[in-house]
Amino acid sequence: MAREPGQVTRRRSLILAGAQLGIFGLLGLRLYQLQVLEGPHYARRAEENRVARRMLVPQRGTIIDRRGDPLALNRISYRLTVVPEAFVPEEGGSLEAALEKAARLVPFSASHRARAQRSARGLAPFEPVVLRDDLDWDEVARISVAMADHDGMSIETANRRIYPLGAAAAHAVGYVARVSEDDMDGDPVLRLPDMRIGRTGVERTMDRFLRGFAGTSIIEVTSAGRRTRELDRRDDRAGGTLRLSLDGRLQRFAMERFGEETGSAVLLDIGTGDVLAMASAPSFEPGVFVDGIPQAEWRALLDHPYKPLIHRAVSGQYPPGSTFKMIVALAALEAGRVTPETTFFCSGKHRLGTGLFHCWRRGGHGHMNLHAAIQQSCDIYFYETARLVGIDRIAAMSRRLGLGAPTGIELPGENAGQVPTKAWKRETYGRGWQAGDTLNAGIGQGFVLSTPLQLATFAARLASALQVVPRLALGPVRDFAPLDVRGDHLRIVLTAMRAVTGTRRGTAYAARIKDAGFEMAGKTGTSQVRRISRAERRRGLLKNEERPREERDHALFVGYAPVDRPRFATAVVVEHGGSGSKAAAPFARDLLLRVQREAASRS
Repeated sequence: MAREPGQVTRRRSLILAGAQLGIFGLLGLRLYQLQVLEGPHYARRAEENRVARRMLVPQRGTIIDRRGDPLALNRISYRLTVVPEAFVPEEGGSLEAALEKAARLVPFSASHRARAQRSARGLAPFEPVVLRDDLDWDEVARISVAMADHDGMSIETANRRIYPLGAAAAHAVGYVARVSEDDMDGDPVLRLPDMRIGRTGVERTMDRFLRGFAGTSIIEVTSAGRRTRELDRRDDRAGGTLRLSLDGRLQRFAMERFGEETGSAVLLDIGTGDVLAMASAPSFEPGVFVDGIPQAEWRALLDHPYKPLIHRAVSGQYPPGSTFKMIVALAALEAGRVTPETTFFCSGKHRLGTGLFHCWRRGGHGHMNLHAAIQQSCDIYFYETARLVGIDRIAAMSRRLGLGAPTGIELPGENAGQVPTKAWKRETYGRGWQAGDTLNAGIGQGFVLSTPLQLATFAARLASALQVVPRLALGPVRDFAPLDVRGDHLRIVLTAMRAVTGTRRGTAYAARIKDAGFEMAGKTGTSQVRRISRAERRRGLLKNEERPREERDHALFVGYAPVDRPRFATAVVVEHGGSGSKAAAPFARDLLLRVQREAASRS
């Protein structure tokens, strides 16, 4: 039966209406899902699509010396950045294409290329990548002209850490370098690619103070992270200014004084404990670490036979040699084992069982009292004295005078030195203390070790009768407690130290300060770096300068000036320098004379 036309029309209308209703129903469900169920998620995406917060690298604090002269500061530098996608946009961007373009304008080393490739990892093609740091003006000019043809290339400014004294103060000041994963301490600013962190020296120990606080930039971005414009900005807060006790002029003088020699020299202000100079030779250029040192340069520093990266003033440990004799003398005086009148005969040899212990003077010194033994540095006298007083009393006096423990200076890597005792040897070596150990310790050899900073502290404590503590960061002047040593005993030793430099028989008379009012007192030391066998002694010892460098003795000197009103103390160690009187004492003289003349010119 044929359907009427009206029925067909109504049926089609119902089907169409149903389809429309279904479509609108699906649209409603989708809208409900987007607006109600997933609304918060898309609201967050929309907000992220609009603004993003970016941290700004804070400017690192300046380090200055006691005069206010800069030791570490920042200068504006220029760097070349590229946006890779701007060079081959149809392929999503190409860093290699950007590098090829840029290389036509400025030179690129293999290390520059590798660093750019590392920096680009994990970044989107539209994120800028640093290709070259620290451009000079000619390079900036060439790039500025070329930027008209390359929208993705730009020149940006950045702060670059520089060290005006260079290698002269590298160990004490330290250097900064890029942040590694091991450096992360919870501060989000360390995640920024331009951030630098202190690696050595006070740059490391005072890093938090110098680091500063990050700023913030609120920028408009696309959902993919592309920047469009800056909406708001809160500038960073620069790190604090750190003022050190170092005198830059004295520091430079001390380093230049070493010349080709290796070793360390420390100069202290006795009244405050301020470290005026702290030289460690050889040294290195700290600026090469700021942007990452090339592997070849790093390997050369590590493999250098004289180890320029070691801060000898606080990390180097040396037998103190005859500079230790004042400690032995004070321990013996305190214990009542010797008096100023006690004498021993020096024949040049001291027998212990089947062994022989020698004096530096092969023919001997004859009869020696305490004053003459310090003045002429008689080893036999101090073998006898050490045997009478014992190692444990010597160790106790050593610690009072600043040896055997870190000074607490504001530097990383400070060693404690070594002051042996009977208990220490049993614990360390599993065997008892021997009489020969005591004799060796009596002249600052054997197990005894000290750092140059400890030796300077020792000299300052002797000269002042106070428990001087060295410092590198300036602050309020501290009051030092009295030294727990009898004053009359100290006067005996100090008078003998004056004779070392002020009388013709003194071991440092040739290196004395001749300027009236500036005279110094002190003690020479020579420490062996290897044991000399009986066979070698029978054959006759070679002079130090005739031996291979690594077999020559270390030369030492500790002293203070001026003798009547001690104000400055010093310790000098010249590695393999031979005689303390010939190598270390003249160095100390020059340093003490220089600081006194400068002080006099300012008064």
